[in-house]
Amino acid sequence: MIDEKIILAILMTCSIGAAAGYLGTLMLSKRMSLVGGPLGHLTLPGITLALLWGFDVSIGAFAMLLFAIILIWIFEKRTKLPLETLTAIVFSTSVAVAFLFLPHEEVEVALIGDISQLSLKTTLGSIFLSTLSFITVRKIYKKIVFISISEDLAKSEKINTDKYNLIYLLAVALVIGLSIRIVGSLLTAAIVSIPAATSRNLATNMKQYAYGGAIAGGLAGLLGIMLYKLFSIPAGPSVIITSSVLFVISSLFKKD
Repeated sequence: MIDEKIILAILMTCSIGAAAGYLGTLMLSKRMSLVGGPLGHLTLPGITLALLWGFDVSIGAFAMLLFAIILIWIFEKRTKLPLETLTAIVFSTSVAVAFLFLPHEEVEVALIGDISQLSLKTTLGSIFLSTLSFITVRKIYKKIVFISISEDLAKSEKINTDKYNLIYLLAVALVIGLSIRIVGSLLTAAIVSIPAATSRNLATNMKQYAYGGAIAGGLAGLLGIMLYKLFSIPAGPSVIITSSVLFVISSLFKKD
């Protein structure tokens, strides 16, 4: 009989993986794939507080991400510096602060995640929030694509680029905050970018590309947790390795 915690892990990981893959297709289109890594590192102070004070790491991660993204958004509007530059500044500062207080025995949990203590409440909450992120971004997907093609043209069409970029970044923050429990702060770039790259190899239109990212992310989550169960290897690396294998397979079928 399958362990109840494994069922919970599969449900949570598949839902978060699917949302991350879907959002990742926009990150790839906007050439923001590597931003997922620094955003994951931004969660470290929140994870540190959660581990020190005994509350959920996802709550700490998302709270810190929310603060950091609003800070980055404000700096972007005031300085006009690239998003990647501002993210690097904020994330390097947050990492430095986090490692001043992060307990040594909790470093592995912070960096590569831990799903050994899942509860039904945590799983249902993760499924609900990842689904909410998916639905929210689905409603603005075309506008974000338009903005990524030409922000000036989008503004000429009376599209509030600041609003839609902020909504998208908040959705990304939520999904990355949720994924911390699975892959830790070290592997967040991979959970959003690899499924999107896999989908790009196989898709022939934008719709296939968007939903293909969700399918690839969800499938990587399912297979990764199965590897975790069968071979007792950490869930986070298992999910990312599986996702990478799916990418390699997709590249064999990529059409020229």
